[in-house]
Amino acid sequence: MCTICGCESAPAHAHDHVQGHTHEHGHAHEGDMRTRVLQLEHDILAGNNHVADHIREHLAAHHTLALNLVSSPGSGKTSLLVETVRRLKARRPVAVIEGDQQTSFDAERIRATGVQAVQINTGKGCHLDARMVHDALHHLPALDHGVLLIENVGNLVCPAAFDLGERAKVLVFSVTEGEDKPLKYPDMFQAAGLILLNKCDLLPHLRFDMDKAMGFIRQVNPDAAVIALSATTGDGFEDWMGWLEQQCTAA
Repeated sequence: MCTICGCESAPAHAHDHVQGHTHEHGHAHEGDMRTRVLQLEHDILAGNNHVADHIREHLAAHHTLALNLVSSPGSGKTSLLVETVRRLKARRPVAVIEGDQQTSFDAERIRATGVQAVQINTGKGCHLDARMVHDALHHLPALDHGVLLIENVGNLVCPAAFDLGERAKVLVFSVTEGEDKPLKYPDMFQAAGLILLNKCDLLPHLRFDMDKAMGFIRQVNPDAAVIALSATTGDGFEDWMGWLEQQCTAA
């Protein structure tokens, strides 16, 4: 949680319940500290969820499908997103919100396809939150019967806990990361509605056991849909686009 990693630099509803109370012996009680951390965590998530619900209502009014793309760094998420919007823009209105700690490189790659993109730089923050997405939406047109793709900061920990108002989290899991990633980061794999197994064109060059990886995924999240694909060759993209169309129909 961000109350532990420290990336939540300015929580909107954080309260210090021991303000003005000091101890002469110079250390905080462990129980008091735990209570403060739990209260801060509750306040952060409650405030975030309130904004996320507002976003969800706004998107539902426009029949807009919003997806939160999450992954570890280097999974090929941006390359996959570029290929996705190239194919999708002829079918439906589409826009992208890009999250990175620094630079606007990824947003520039999206804009080069002719699709609108808003870049969010989180600085020391390790994830997007609902307030950031809410503010970014003010820079995008309404996407009636369209798709909003939110590329989160590369991180398999904190983004699992933060609702951005999306329909589903889509986890990009690269075959170069090893089969045991689902067991190392179970919270994120449990939160995913769809897992895209990316870079499958590299399988002939890797010692990646697909059966073992699928077994670990099912151990953590037996209900998640899984699509194997390659953003480089385009293999598997029709399945991915078909899943998107199904979700759009339900939006």
